[in-house]
Amino acid sequence: MTVCRDCCCGSLRKHPAVDHDGQLDGLRAAVEPAHRVRTSLCLDACSQSNVVVVHPAPEARRAGARPVWFGLVLDDAVVEDLAQWVRDGGPGVARMPAVLELSVIRAPDGKAQP
Repeated sequence: MTVCRDCCCGSLRKHPAVDHDGQLDGLRAAVEPAHRVRTSLCLDACSQSNVVVVHPAPEARRAGARPVWFGLVLDDAVVEDLAQWVRDGGPGVARMPAVLELSVIRAPDGKAQP
């Protein structure tokens, strides 16, 4: 899982009501050590901040699963739903809950999500 934390994502200036550090800590507590959570510089989807990308496990990737991009991850409920989906297997393994489908965005390269 990659969590953008650069110019807009994680910004108190842009999203003052969001506990960005708490959000990141919550994701890590919920999925590590079985799954890795890393932060990145700008993922070029600033209009959709906060952005999180969920990567498929290597076996699922080999079977054709691709990363899924999520935008406007500003609510603890969305963070909890993302963490649960990752624990369940994530892209290519577990069916995405309908509530998470509402947060799926296009990757900046314009490719549609699986």
